[in-house]
Order: sequence, then structure tokens, then C-alpha cells
Amino acid sequence: MSERVIGVDPSLRATGYAVLERSGGSVRAVHYGTIVNPPALAHPACLLAIHDRLLEACREFQPTAMAIESTIYVQSYKTAIVLGAARGAALLAAARIGLPLHEYAPRRVKQAVVGRGGAQKTQVAFMVRALLGLRDTPPPDAADALAIGLTHFQKNPYSGLPSEAGWGG
Repeated sequence: MSERVIGVDPSLRATGYAVLERSGGSVRAVHYGTIVNPPALAHPACLLAIHDRLLEACREFQPTAMAIESTIYVQSYKTAIVLGAARGAALLAAARIGLPLHEYAPRRVKQAVVGRGGAQKTQVAFMVRALLGLRDTPPPDAADALAIGLTHFQKNPYSGLPSEAGWGG
């Protein structure tokens, strides 16, 4: 039996998303990308684009759950509001089709994938590529979404991922 998760790294201008599938003891990337909203696009239109693209991906790839980065501490309340709105658009897409939701702190994701909670984006992308056996290193926001999906699967000790990489459950 296989299980699919859609991982989401929300952002107003570049929301990363990834669909991962676990079957037996292996995990593979089914699809990943970035929802890019140009700077000239108004905030409400960006939120609609995030919602619509994630809903489309959920309908196409049929995930069994959504894993999303939890709210992070930011110094600017304006940034917090914008990030919260982008998260809300993603959460609404999951709620619209009844997907269970799982939230993971950024440090937890980095710890799970790289082994250090303070890892850089390039390190996360490199490890995601290695763990999933990808030919190319994914773009940063998509790599973060893949890492969030991998973190979700880490909860199950039968994921088939090597424990020395921090996958012990």
C-alpha cells in the first residue's frame, strides 16, 4: 500500500510544493515545483494562485495528507502577516478536499534532512537530492517542500530511509 503526501513551503511570491510517495520501504518524489507569483501581482491574486495550484496538484496527484512548514518567528509583523496569509491559502486548499494536515517547524525539517537545525538552504537541497536520488538539485523552495514531505515520512520508522541520516523516528 502506498501513501502520498504533499509538502508545502508557503510564501507569497514563491511557494514550494512537492508530492512524495512512500511504498513499502522506499520514498520517491512524484512531482515538485514552485508557484511563482510576480512582484506586480496583487496580494489577493497571489493567494488565489497559491490556493488554486495546490488544489489542482492535490486533485491530480491524490495525496493522503498535507505537510506544511509551521509559522516561523519573523522580526517584521508585516512579513508575518504575509506569510500567514500564504499559509492560509495552502491550508484552505487542504481543507477544501479534506486532507489531514501536519505542521513541522523549519528547524525540525532541517534537523531531519541534514542533521542540523541551522542548515542552509543549499545544504537542504543537496541532501534532498541525495536522499531521493534526484538527477538535479531542485530549486530552493521546491527542495524545502520535498524536505517537509520527507520529515513527514520520518515519523514512521518503516520509511526505509537510513537511520544515520537522522531518520530514526
